Amino acid sequence: MRKIWVPHKSGLPYFEGLPADVVVEVADDPALLPSSTAGVEFWVPTFLNQLSLRGLIGELPDLRVIQLPSAGSDAWAGIVPAGVTLADARGAHDSATAEWVITAILASLRNFPAFQRAQHARQWAHDWLTPTRELRGRRVLIIGAGNIGTAVARRLEAFEVELTLVARTARPGTGVRGTAELPGLLPEADVVVLLTPLNDETRGLVDAEFLAALPDDALVVNAARGPVVDSKALYAELSSGRISAALDVTDPEPLPSDDPLWTLPNVLITPHSGAITEGLQDRVYRLAAAQARRHFTGEPLINQVVK
Repeated sequence: MRKIWVPHKSGLPYFEGLPADVVVEVADDPALLPSSTAGVEFWVPTFLNQLSLRGLIGELPDLRVIQLPSAGSDAWAGIVPAGVTLADARGAHDSATAEWVITAILASLRNFPAFQRAQHARQWAHDWLTPTRELRGRRVLIIGAGNIGTAVARRLEAFEVELTLVARTARPGTGVRGTAELPGLLPEADVVVLLTPLNDETRGLVDAEFLAALPDDALVVNAARGPVVDSKALYAELSSGRISAALDVTDPEPLPSDDPLWTLPNVLITPHSGAITEGLQDRVYRLAAAQARRHFTGEPLINQVVK
């Protein structure tokens, strides 16, 4: 018997049209596995808390495919055995994450967190919270020109901004700049959106020098991974009040309750929820089921991650 392990009972109906000897089981807790680990060929881990599940890899002798529900695969770097294909959910979360980025930018520039604090205090805050900043005419720098970065760029066009996308290397003829050009781009950026994957090149990319190069009142939006940003350097700049930030990811994560970032009025923090919308499970399971059919019929998988 060959097996597929998925993290939710609600995902079971998606896996139709598979060979008769393939069974789909729910495995959402390493301590309460549904059956023997033998025969598990195709595995879909949970979207969150993936670190707690990585230890299962060594206990799955027949594993051939790990289909991640996330667009990022950094948590699995260096631990996937030879002979096992790692695939991510690239493309599945573009719209939801792009919506978060646009919302975070607008909420920050229009000072919505402060207005909500005033609302809770039953204060009519017109005199001290206006005028707010506006998005129109801002110079927006998107670092990460993949699927999500281009989805954000398309949505920003409606706001009449000056837009620049940055990838690891420049793409001649497309307008996409390379990261080597960042020293010249940062002083001109009113809004910096981080959408780059986490790897050796991007870990700590946003350091004290990077932040110091930004103009006063710049907004840093991190929808990538927490370690892309040097946390101490970010806090130093934010606590000065010179710049502001909107963070869906932090380092460490979850952010401890005593972390000083919580106390800063110029920071908007959400709990790594950019892609977690009501359509998340449907997007993930449609992709995973399609990938499972490819695997069990001998077709090549999409979204394969180079290990």
